[in-house]
Amino acid sequence: MVRLSDSTAPSGDAAGSARRSPPTERVVQVLDHLVAHPGVRFGLSELARELGLSKPTCLGILTALADAGYLMRDPVDKTYGLGPALIVAGRAAQRGFAAGPVAHRHLARLSARFDAACTASAVVGDRIAVLDVVGPRGATASARVGEVYPFAPPVGLMYVLWDTDRRLEQWLRREPTLPVRLDRPHLQRVVDRCRRTGYLVESLTRGGRRLYALMAGVVAHDLAPELRELLGELVSSPGERVLFPEEAPAGEPLAVNLIAAPAYDPDGHQSLVLALHVEAEIDAAEIARRGAALVEAADAITAELGGRRPER
Repeated sequence: MVRLSDSTAPSGDAAGSARRSPPTERVVQVLDHLVAHPGVRFGLSELARELGLSKPTCLGILTALADAGYLMRDPVDKTYGLGPALIVAGRAAQRGFAAGPVAHRHLARLSARFDAACTASAVVGDRIAVLDVVGPRGATASARVGEVYPFAPPVGLMYVLWDTDRRLEQWLRREPTLPVRLDRPHLQRVVDRCRRTGYLVESLTRGGRRLYALMAGVVAHDLAPELRELLGELVSSPGERVLFPEEAPAGEPLAVNLIAAPAYDPDGHQSLVLALHVEAEIDAAEIARRGAALVEAADAITAELGGRRPER
Protein backbone atom coordinates (compact mmCIF):
# COMPACT_ATOMS: atom_id res chain seq x y z
CA MET A 1 0.00 0.00 0.00
CA VAL A 2 1.36 3.41 -0.89
CA ARG A 3 0.71 6.22 1.56
CA LEU A 4 0.99 9.88 0.70
CA SER A 5 3.21 11.72 3.09
CA ASP A 6 2.01 15.01 4.54
CA SER A 7 4.38 16.79 2.18
CA THR A 8 2.72 15.31 -0.92
CA ALA A 9 -0.92 15.74 0.16
CA PRO A 10 -2.65 18.74 -1.49
CA SER A 11 -2.87 21.71 0.81
CA GLY A 12 -6.22 23.32 1.62
CA ASP A 13 -5.41 26.25 -0.65
CA ALA A 14 -4.35 23.96 -3.49
CA ALA A 15 -7.45 21.84 -3.14
CA GLY A 16 -9.59 24.98 -3.15
CA SER A 17 -7.86 26.23 -6.29
CA ALA A 18 -8.34 22.87 -7.97
CA ARG A 19 -12.07 23.12 -7.33
CA ARG A 20 -12.37 26.61 -8.81
CA SER A 21 -13.65 27.12 -12.34
CA PRO A 22 -12.61 30.48 -13.86
CA PRO A 23 -15.13 30.18 -16.76
CA THR A 24 -17.94 29.58 -14.27
CA GLU A 25 -16.75 32.45 -12.11
CA ARG A 26 -16.96 34.77 -15.11
CA VAL A 27 -20.59 33.72 -15.67
CA VAL A 28 -21.35 34.42 -12.01
CA GLN A 29 -19.54 37.75 -12.33
CA VAL A 30 -21.81 38.80 -15.21
CA LEU A 31 -24.99 37.75 -13.39
CA ASP A 32 -23.92 39.41 -10.14
CA HIS A 33 -23.25 42.67 -11.96
CA LEU A 34 -26.65 42.70 -13.64
CA VAL A 35 -28.48 41.70 -10.44
CA ALA A 36 -26.74 44.59 -8.68
CA HIS A 37 -28.13 46.96 -11.33
CA PRO A 38 -31.68 45.61 -11.93
CA GLY A 39 -32.99 48.70 -13.69
CA VAL A 40 -30.02 49.10 -16.02
CA ARG A 41 -29.32 47.47 -19.37
CA PHE A 42 -25.74 47.09 -20.61
CA GLY A 43 -24.17 46.87 -24.05
CA LEU A 44 -21.45 44.33 -24.80
CA SER A 45 -18.56 46.80 -24.84
CA GLU A 46 -19.68 48.54 -21.65
CA LEU A 47 -20.14 45.30 -19.75
CA ALA A 48 -16.85 43.81 -20.93
CA ARG A 49 -15.01 46.98 -19.90
CA GLU A 50 -16.62 47.19 -16.45
CA LEU A 51 -15.94 43.52 -15.68
CA GLY A 52 -12.47 43.36 -17.20
CA LEU A 53 -13.43 40.67 -19.71
CA SER A 54 -12.49 40.36 -23.35
CA LYS A 55 -15.35 41.13 -25.72
CA PRO A 56 -15.39 37.61 -27.26
CA THR A 57 -15.53 36.01 -23.80
CA CYS A 58 -18.22 38.39 -22.62
CA LEU A 59 -20.27 37.88 -25.80
CA GLY A 60 -20.15 34.10 -25.38
CA ILE A 61 -21.43 34.37 -21.80
CA LEU A 62 -24.17 36.85 -22.71
CA THR A 63 -25.33 34.76 -25.66
CA ALA A 64 -25.53 31.55 -23.59
CA LEU A 65 -27.42 33.28 -20.76
CA ALA A 66 -29.82 34.97 -23.19
CA ASP A 67 -30.48 31.69 -25.01
CA ALA A 68 -31.37 30.10 -21.65
CA GLY A 69 -33.66 32.98 -20.68
CA TYR A 70 -31.51 34.25 -17.81
CA LEU A 71 -30.88 37.46 -19.72
CA MET A 72 -32.93 39.35 -22.28
CA ARG A 73 -31.33 41.08 -25.29
CA ASP A 74 -32.97 44.19 -26.69
CA PRO A 75 -32.89 43.75 -30.49
CA VAL A 76 -32.94 47.51 -31.11
CA ASP A 77 -30.14 48.89 -28.95
CA LYS A 78 -28.35 45.53 -28.47
CA THR A 79 -28.31 45.83 -24.67
CA TYR A 80 -28.75 43.09 -22.08
CA GLY A 81 -30.83 42.92 -18.90
CA LEU A 82 -32.19 40.32 -16.49
CA GLY A 83 -34.43 37.65 -18.02
CA PRO A 84 -37.50 35.63 -16.99
CA ALA A 85 -35.62 32.41 -16.16
CA LEU A 86 -34.23 34.19 -13.11
CA ILE A 87 -37.80 34.58 -11.88
CA VAL A 88 -38.21 30.82 -11.88
CA ALA A 89 -34.95 30.33 -10.00
CA GLY A 90 -35.73 33.08 -7.52
CA ARG A 91 -39.24 31.89 -6.80
CA ALA A 92 -38.04 28.31 -6.39
CA ALA A 93 -35.53 29.52 -3.81
CA GLN A 94 -38.22 31.58 -2.12
CA ARG A 95 -40.57 28.65 -1.60
CA GLY A 96 -39.21 28.23 1.92
CA PHE A 97 -40.34 31.72 2.90
CA ALA A 98 -43.73 32.88 4.11
CA ALA A 99 -45.80 33.68 1.01
CA GLY A 100 -45.07 30.46 -0.88
CA PRO A 101 -46.16 27.91 1.74
CA VAL A 102 -49.15 30.00 2.87
CA ALA A 103 -50.54 30.40 -0.64
CA HIS A 104 -49.74 26.80 -1.56
CA ARG A 105 -51.67 25.45 1.42
CA HIS A 106 -54.84 27.35 0.50
CA LEU A 107 -54.49 26.54 -3.19
CA ALA A 108 -54.22 22.85 -2.34
CA ARG A 109 -57.47 23.00 -0.36
CA LEU A 110 -59.29 24.76 -3.19
CA SER A 111 -57.93 22.32 -5.74
CA ALA A 112 -59.10 19.34 -3.70
CA ARG A 113 -62.53 20.87 -3.04
CA PHE A 114 -63.30 21.60 -6.70
CA ASP A 115 -61.07 19.00 -8.34
CA ALA A 116 -59.48 21.76 -10.41
CA ALA A 117 -56.13 23.38 -11.03
CA CYS A 118 -55.36 26.48 -8.99
CA THR A 119 -52.58 28.99 -9.55
CA ALA A 120 -50.90 31.91 -7.82
CA SER A 121 -49.26 34.60 -9.93
CA ALA A 122 -47.98 38.12 -9.49
CA VAL A 123 -46.29 41.01 -11.21
CA VAL A 124 -42.52 40.61 -10.92
CA GLY A 125 -40.64 43.56 -12.37
CA ASP A 126 -42.37 44.35 -15.64
CA ARG A 127 -43.69 40.81 -16.21
CA ILE A 128 -46.51 38.64 -14.92
CA ALA A 129 -45.07 35.42 -13.49
CA VAL A 130 -46.81 32.17 -12.53
CA LEU A 131 -45.49 31.37 -9.04
CA ASP A 132 -47.37 28.22 -8.02
CA VAL A 133 -49.62 25.63 -9.62
CA VAL A 134 -51.63 23.01 -7.74
CA GLY A 135 -53.85 20.51 -9.52
CA PRO A 136 -55.47 17.08 -9.31
CA ARG A 137 -53.08 14.17 -9.59
CA GLY A 138 -52.43 13.25 -13.21
CA ALA A 139 -54.11 16.37 -14.58
CA THR A 140 -52.36 18.56 -17.14
CA ALA A 141 -52.20 22.11 -15.86
CA SER A 142 -53.00 24.96 -18.22
CA ALA A 143 -50.24 27.04 -16.62
CA ARG A 144 -46.71 26.24 -15.52
CA VAL A 145 -44.60 27.65 -12.72
CA GLY A 146 -42.19 30.17 -14.17
CA GLU A 147 -44.26 31.14 -17.19
CA VAL A 148 -44.11 34.87 -17.78
CA TYR A 149 -46.32 37.28 -19.69
CA PRO A 150 -45.98 40.97 -20.56
CA PHE A 151 -47.63 43.28 -18.05
CA ALA A 152 -49.22 45.87 -20.30
CA PRO A 153 -52.64 46.34 -21.92
CA PRO A 154 -54.53 44.34 -22.90
CA VAL A 155 -52.76 41.69 -20.77
CA GLY A 156 -52.76 42.00 -16.98
CA LEU A 157 -55.98 43.74 -15.95
CA MET A 158 -56.60 41.37 -13.03
CA TYR A 159 -53.24 42.38 -11.51
CA VAL A 160 -54.42 45.96 -10.92
CA LEU A 161 -58.18 45.56 -10.97
CA TRP A 162 -58.61 45.48 -7.17
CA ASP A 163 -55.75 47.84 -6.44
CA THR A 164 -55.98 51.62 -6.20
CA ASP A 165 -57.38 53.65 -9.06
CA ARG A 166 -53.91 55.16 -9.45
CA ARG A 167 -52.34 51.74 -10.04
CA LEU A 168 -55.04 50.90 -12.58
CA GLU A 169 -54.42 54.12 -14.51
CA GLN A 170 -50.65 53.54 -14.43
CA TRP A 171 -51.18 50.15 -16.05
CA LEU A 172 -53.48 51.62 -18.69
CA ARG A 173 -50.80 54.16 -19.58
CA ARG A 174 -48.12 51.51 -20.17
CA GLU A 175 -47.07 50.98 -23.76
CA PRO A 176 -49.55 48.36 -25.07
CA THR A 177 -48.28 44.91 -25.94
CA LEU A 178 -50.87 44.77 -28.72
CA PRO A 179 -53.07 47.28 -30.54
CA VAL A 180 -55.60 48.38 -27.91
CA ARG A 181 -59.11 49.73 -28.25
CA LEU A 182 -59.98 51.15 -24.85
CA ASP A 183 -63.70 50.95 -24.12
CA ARG A 184 -63.85 53.10 -20.98
CA PRO A 185 -67.55 52.55 -20.13
CA HIS A 186 -67.18 48.77 -20.38
CA LEU A 187 -63.94 48.80 -18.39
CA GLN A 188 -65.65 50.81 -15.64
CA ARG A 189 -68.45 48.22 -15.49
CA VAL A 190 -65.82 45.49 -15.14
CA VAL A 191 -64.03 47.36 -12.35
CA ASP A 192 -67.26 48.09 -10.46
CA ARG A 193 -68.54 44.54 -10.78
CA CYS A 194 -65.30 42.82 -9.77
CA ARG A 195 -64.65 45.13 -6.82
CA ARG A 196 -68.19 44.53 -5.62
CA THR A 197 -68.02 40.72 -5.78
CA GLY A 198 -64.30 40.41 -4.99
CA TYR A 199 -63.59 38.14 -7.94
CA LEU A 200 -63.34 38.15 -11.72
CA VAL A 201 -64.87 35.61 -14.09
CA GLU A 202 -63.05 35.16 -17.39
CA SER A 203 -64.79 33.61 -20.36
CA LEU A 204 -63.48 30.51 -22.08
CA THR A 205 -62.82 31.34 -25.71
CA ARG A 206 -60.55 29.72 -28.24
CA GLY A 207 -59.08 33.09 -29.16
CA GLY A 208 -58.30 34.00 -25.57
CA ARG A 209 -56.56 30.70 -24.91
CA ARG A 210 -54.51 31.08 -28.09
CA LEU A 211 -53.51 34.58 -27.01
CA TYR A 212 -52.00 33.44 -23.73
CA ALA A 213 -50.36 30.42 -25.34
CA LEU A 214 -48.66 32.68 -27.88
CA MET A 215 -47.72 35.37 -25.36
CA ALA A 216 -46.09 33.01 -22.82
CA GLY A 217 -42.44 33.95 -22.45
CA VAL A 218 -42.62 36.66 -25.11
CA VAL A 219 -41.11 40.09 -24.68
CA ALA A 220 -44.06 41.95 -26.14
CA HIS A 221 -42.23 44.78 -27.80
CA ASP A 222 -39.99 42.30 -29.65
CA LEU A 223 -43.00 40.93 -31.53
CA ALA A 224 -42.90 41.15 -35.29
CA PRO A 225 -45.54 43.59 -36.66
CA GLU A 226 -47.41 40.71 -38.35
CA LEU A 227 -47.66 38.76 -35.09
CA ARG A 228 -48.76 41.85 -33.17
CA GLU A 229 -51.55 42.36 -35.70
CA LEU A 230 -52.64 38.72 -35.45
CA LEU A 231 -52.68 38.75 -31.66
CA GLY A 232 -54.49 42.07 -31.68
CA GLU A 233 -57.34 40.41 -33.55
CA LEU A 234 -57.74 37.89 -30.72
CA VAL A 235 -58.00 40.32 -27.81
CA SER A 236 -57.81 44.08 -28.25
CA SER A 237 -59.62 45.67 -25.31
CA PRO A 238 -58.89 45.30 -21.57
CA GLY A 239 -61.73 43.51 -19.85
CA GLU A 240 -63.51 42.26 -22.96
CA ARG A 241 -63.28 38.62 -21.80
CA VAL A 242 -64.81 39.32 -18.36
CA LEU A 243 -68.21 37.72 -17.80
CA PHE A 244 -71.19 39.14 -15.90
CA PRO A 245 -72.86 35.94 -14.64
CA GLU A 246 -75.62 37.81 -12.81
CA GLU A 247 -76.91 39.05 -16.16
CA ALA A 248 -77.35 35.55 -17.60
CA PRO A 249 -80.74 33.79 -17.43
CA ALA A 250 -81.08 31.55 -14.36
CA GLY A 251 -79.58 28.11 -14.94
CA GLU A 252 -77.96 29.02 -18.25
CA PRO A 253 -74.49 27.50 -18.52
CA LEU A 254 -71.61 29.88 -19.19
CA ALA A 255 -68.24 28.88 -20.65
CA VAL A 256 -65.78 29.86 -17.91
CA ASN A 257 -62.02 29.80 -18.26
CA LEU A 258 -61.09 30.84 -14.72
CA ILE A 259 -62.17 32.76 -11.65
CA ALA A 260 -59.57 35.08 -10.07
CA ALA A 261 -59.29 36.98 -6.79
CA PRO A 262 -56.54 39.06 -5.14
CA ALA A 263 -54.48 38.79 -1.97
CA TYR A 264 -53.04 42.02 -0.56
CA ASP A 265 -49.79 43.15 1.04
CA PRO A 266 -49.47 45.24 4.25
CA ASP A 267 -49.69 48.45 2.19
CA GLY A 268 -53.05 47.46 0.73
CA HIS A 269 -51.73 46.68 -2.75
CA GLN A 270 -52.30 43.48 -4.69
CA SER A 271 -49.52 41.01 -3.96
CA LEU A 272 -50.91 37.85 -5.55
CA VAL A 273 -53.70 36.83 -7.88
CA LEU A 274 -55.22 33.44 -7.13
CA ALA A 275 -57.03 31.68 -9.94
CA LEU A 276 -59.38 28.71 -9.88
CA HIS A 277 -59.25 27.19 -13.37
CA VAL A 278 -62.70 26.00 -14.44
CA GLU A 279 -62.44 25.48 -18.20
CA ALA A 280 -66.01 24.22 -18.41
CA GLU A 281 -69.62 25.38 -18.63
CA ILE A 282 -71.22 26.19 -15.26
CA ASP A 283 -74.18 28.36 -14.28
CA ALA A 284 -74.23 31.60 -12.32
CA ALA A 285 -75.02 29.88 -9.00
CA GLU A 286 -72.00 27.60 -9.31
CA ILE A 287 -69.82 30.54 -10.37
CA ALA A 288 -70.90 32.42 -7.23
CA ARG A 289 -70.14 29.38 -5.04
CA ARG A 290 -66.66 28.97 -6.45
CA GLY A 291 -66.03 32.70 -6.43
CA ALA A 292 -66.94 32.96 -2.75
CA ALA A 293 -64.60 30.07 -1.89
CA LEU A 294 -61.78 31.70 -3.84
CA VAL A 295 -62.27 35.07 -2.12
CA GLU A 296 -62.31 33.32 1.25
CA ALA A 297 -58.96 31.68 0.45
CA ALA A 298 -57.49 34.97 -0.81
CA ASP A 299 -58.64 36.79 2.32
CA ALA A 300 -57.11 34.09 4.52
CA ILE A 301 -53.78 34.44 2.72
CA THR A 302 -53.95 38.22 3.11
CA ALA A 303 -54.58 37.88 6.85
CA GLU A 304 -51.82 35.32 7.40
CA LEU A 305 -49.29 37.50 5.59
CA GLY A 306 -50.30 40.62 7.50
CA GLY A 307 -51.93 42.29 4.50
CA ARG A 308 -54.99 44.49 4.27
CA ARG A 309 -57.52 45.54 1.67
CA PRO A 310 -56.92 48.94 0.02
CA GLU A 311 -58.87 52.00 1.06
CA ARG A 312 -60.80 53.39 -1.86
